[in-house]
Amino acid sequence: MKITNLVCSAGGTGFFFDDQLAIKSGARQDGNAYVGEPRTPGFTQVRQAGQSLSIMLILEDGQVAHGDCAAVQYSGAGGRDPLFLAGSFIPVVEREIRPLLVGKEITTFREMAGKVDRHPASDGTRLHTALRYGATQAVLDAVAKSRHKLMAQVVAEEYGLKISEKPVPIFSQTGDERVLNADKIILKGAEVLPHALFNNVRDKLGERGEKLKAYVEWLARRVETLRPYPNYNPILHIDVYGTLGLAFQNDFQKIADYMATLEQAARPFRLRIEGPVDMGGYEPQIKALKELSALLDSRGVNVEVVADEWCNTLEDVRGFADEKAGHMIQIKTPDLGGVNNSVEAVVYCKERGVGAYLGGTCNETERSAQVCAHIAMATSPDQCLAKPGMGVDEGVMIVRNEMARILALKDVV
Repeated sequence: MKITNLVCSAGGTGFFFDDQLAIKSGARQDGNAYVGEPRTPGFTQVRQAGQSLSIMLILEDGQVAHGDCAAVQYSGAGGRDPLFLAGSFIPVVEREIRPLLVGKEITTFREMAGKVDRHPASDGTRLHTALRYGATQAVLDAVAKSRHKLMAQVVAEEYGLKISEKPVPIFSQTGDERVLNADKIILKGAEVLPHALFNNVRDKLGERGEKLKAYVEWLARRVETLRPYPNYNPILHIDVYGTLGLAFQNDFQKIADYMATLEQAARPFRLRIEGPVDMGGYEPQIKALKELSALLDSRGVNVEVVADEWCNTLEDVRGFADEKAGHMIQIKTPDLGGVNNSVEAVVYCKERGVGAYLGGTCNETERSAQVCAHIAMATSPDQCLAKPGMGVDEGVMIVRNEMARILALKDVV
């Protein structure tokens, strides 16, 4: 079966683009906006509406396969590609991606996605990660539709995997609404929570982490109070965006001391801390997370370090996994470009004995979330992000329902 046409449509995402550098530099929150000057190239405001771009492939039997191009909330930060403004990239899709796919026979996902993901742009650079992300979603859907199979079945068959017999644990995030939304997550029984967006030392973390510690204590008690069923024991996972390093001047002994107090505050629940430090580059970040993880292990502090910043590509994931730079690695799906890279990243982490978190961003769409649910069910990571948005209800519903459909259909179609 051939692809006969490609159609684009610009759209929105489930959240916003935020200028992380401006926020870390003190931009003040005002309601749902930020007051301050943007610091990252491409931003005209510290917070601006997220944008997406749908790539729809028309198959010769009339079916339509599609995927959504989207970029992370903190675009342009931590070594990532620049801000993704959808309208300006439609000509790039027409010029660069259309010739790769239209008129071509549908073969395998691995072959077609690899060709798109590796394709050099006319100026010699790689295509923006968002374009590779959306185009390869559409390719996976096209292969699945041409074979009358689920996307999860295609991934499992081509990579020699087995579709999970149960839903992958869902990680739901609160955004700034870290109290009311935490209640929502607990009541809905998500297995991992709440992310909580501790991205500013002064306003959120506290000068020596006192606000975060108080929040962890409150959260543990809140889970015990609101448990939706008796054996509900979620993992607490909080992203601190390098602010522990800022609060303790990157003194790993002091950071470990502090994380030991967080372990006590979280009991009886397991605790993960994502991005405890941000060292400003790939090599120093690996070195720091490797050292901090080993220090916690040697001291018997049962808090898992999760790598995120400066771990953007498949090659980065492999580097962090090889060095055990973190107990778990977030595979930030839009940053890896082609979704084939996300598949390989999960497989690699599992082979190396490192936790695999199939993540992404609140700033995606329902379509990219559905595709990622198929990848999760085929690869069985330790957890999968509920996305898009920061409202809890929508992201949990989309990902959980898609996994349920896969489980219901995998032995039928």
